[in-house]
Amino acid sequence: MPTLLLCFPARRYHATPWGHHVNEGLVEWPPSPWRLLRALLATGYAAHDWGGHLEDSMASSPPAPARSLIGKLAGVLPRYRMPIASGAHSRHFMPLAVIEKGREKTTLVFDTFAQIEDGTIAVTWDVSLDAAETDWLAALVGSLNYLGRSESWVQVRLADTAAPLPDGYDCVPCADAPRPGPGWEQVSLLALVSQDDFDSWRTNAVEQALVPYPLPEKKTPRKLIEQRAKAQQPFPVDLIACLQADTTWLRSHGWSQPPGTQRVLYWRKADAVAPGTQARARTSRAQPVPFVLMSLASPTHNNHVLPLRARTLPQAEQLHRQLVGAYARQNAGGHSRVLTGCDEQRQPLTGAHGHAHVLPLDLDGDGHLDHVLMWAPDGFDADAQNALGVLRTTYTKGVAGALRLAFAASGGVEDMKRLLAPFGSELLRTMGVGTNWISDTPFVPPRHMKKNGRNALYGQICAELLSRGLPKPDSVECISAHADEMARKHRHTVRSRRNGPPPPVDVGFTLKLRFAQPVSGPICLGYASHFGLGRFLLEHPTPN
Repeated sequence: MPTLLLCFPARRYHATPWGHHVNEGLVEWPPSPWRLLRALLATGYAAHDWGGHLEDSMASSPPAPARSLIGKLAGVLPRYRMPIASGAHSRHFMPLAVIEKGREKTTLVFDTFAQIEDGTIAVTWDVSLDAAETDWLAALVGSLNYLGRSESWVQVRLADTAAPLPDGYDCVPCADAPRPGPGWEQVSLLALVSQDDFDSWRTNAVEQALVPYPLPEKKTPRKLIEQRAKAQQPFPVDLIACLQADTTWLRSHGWSQPPGTQRVLYWRKADAVAPGTQARARTSRAQPVPFVLMSLASPTHNNHVLPLRARTLPQAEQLHRQLVGAYARQNAGGHSRVLTGCDEQRQPLTGAHGHAHVLPLDLDGDGHLDHVLMWAPDGFDADAQNALGVLRTTYTKGVAGALRLAFAASGGVEDMKRLLAPFGSELLRTMGVGTNWISDTPFVPPRHMKKNGRNALYGQICAELLSRGLPKPDSVECISAHADEMARKHRHTVRSRRNGPPPPVDVGFTLKLRFAQPVSGPICLGYASHFGLGRFLLEHPTPN
């Protein structure tokens, strides 16, 4: 029994059920048998040199083993095992190429899709294939790169026949199974009829179509031959031709549904497509990630109302309070060590600063904070990621309304560096590898300053680096505010926490650190380093 395993790398499946408009907001889940077979045929024409195109429905034909393969798969209804999915949509104003009052008219279009959680779709046909048919199936699915609309990227492979078949099928034909009980529903999918049923239907349909054009006893006139041929055109010769019929051909012959197809009822779980993402996301145990990038925007799209770089510390504190509160609400008052930096007795954690850092960033260089990098060297667990996922707004001084927060990216260092410019290149300066680092936010000493010894500026910097597992620098240069523009800007940076202890010394230093060997960022040192102060950038970043 052949089994296909489908994985959607973008975790999105875009497809509208047959007979429905895209703006109805429906998604075909699971992919119908008709769609799967048509996708295999399309891949054969596109990637395996079958000659012609799928749209040349009456002029092209697959090779014999592929025809036999499609015929066998069309003869049975598949079973599905589906991962968790949630209904979602985006909205687009599509141009109509009509100018009215000096402006081009647009129409609102909904793009509905299934947001798929981690996992693969298993599709199994209860049919036996010979070696040639199996080889063709493996070749076709190996070349299939999207299913449904073109943005539905897919990776498909043929399951190993020696491996045990997937169990727990949660979408099966109603004819093959009694009603499973509460928690299940019926869904209509488009599938092909059997070859025998199609042949019987086509014979009767052609006979009826030819009734007005009977054959004479003598020589058949040419015009009558053309009329009889035209009368048979709406009826494809076989199921392969039915699959290859395109929309233009169907409309020209008055078909509202492809010939040779039928609506088949399947049992599927009632929550197979959940109406939202948050509740389902909490059931998913995501892998820990060290970085989560959030974007910050104004509802009016006016970037000048975003907080200034000087307000890095209060913005980080504000967002941190919201994050801890969101975690507590989602986990019945539970406590997160990675988010709070404290144990269950509310005592500060000891060690190499593995808990969360909230680092507001100005990635576009306009002097306003537009992103927030959440960094936890020990990794954000699934519950912490869920808490980050529910944050949608934050607030800033001098703005009446809320600012919008949105998820931008998550993962490791390499994932973040691959973001498009200028974001990826700017993040490279924060989390890259190099020997020369310069302050992007001022370094505030965590202890009272002394002239010499371990509490001197150099001694405190070395102690901070050691606590984070980093080596001592070869040199530390303190940049004067009179000689450097960035140092002048640092004079206006807020340096004291509102909801925490004040700094031992309310002074900020702009520093250059030089190391003998390259070190990896992020580098955050000193007082309030978990809230954006004391963050360093590579002076001369080089892409990996």
